[in-house]
Amino acid sequence: MATGEPPCDCSLCPRLADFRATNAKKYPEFFNAPVPAFGAGDPRLLIGGLAPGLKGANRTGRPFTGDWAGDLLFATLLKHGLAHGTYREHADDGLTLAECAITNAVRCVPPENKPTPTEIKTCRKFLTAQISAMPHLRAIFALGKIAHDSVCDALGAKKSAHPFKHGVAYKLERLTLISSYHCSRYNTNTGVLTEAMFDAVVKQAKLLAMPQI
Repeated sequence: MATGEPPCDCSLCPRLADFRATNAKKYPEFFNAPVPAFGAGDPRLLIGGLAPGLKGANRTGRPFTGDWAGDLLFATLLKHGLAHGTYREHADDGLTLAECAITNAVRCVPPENKPTPTEIKTCRKFLTAQISAMPHLRAIFALGKIAHDSVCDALGAKKSAHPFKHGVAYKLERLTLISSYHCSRYNTNTGVLTEAMFDAVVKQAKLLAMPQI
């Protein structure tokens, strides 16, 4: 098991473990386990989301793979040279990430895509360990307020002093935290997040993590 990853049979959050078991019976072909991080082992940029989607990452076993949020995220990473290959919505499509990795604040799929505050707190130790095991990490790109707040807690930063704002960067010791509205279908359909807005913030995150590239 890699540093920062829960075991495949993690039972720290009983509600999430029960939901995984239910889905394993309903969708036996799905991954149905805590979804591990994807990408470079020692990245300069870490992208953090909320949690696996039921028929997205919980199905494929790779963060953001198999749903609309992944369509936008991976297309934008490819555009900015942070990914290589072709994204085809499954984990064995050959896509690779360059100098970055993707993880989630909560590793198991939650009912209705809504983890509880206790579940977020319980899973945070894996995020904290993962960040600590990345010596060349320079920036974290958080997608959505829950991911933003969880990163703040993992780094011991006061959320009141570092409120979630789209496109705003905060210097937190050796790291810079920059956040975006989540690239979900709901946010893009309602105009909360446009593709141009997301493109701009991904470009900004890359510059913070890799100013020389």
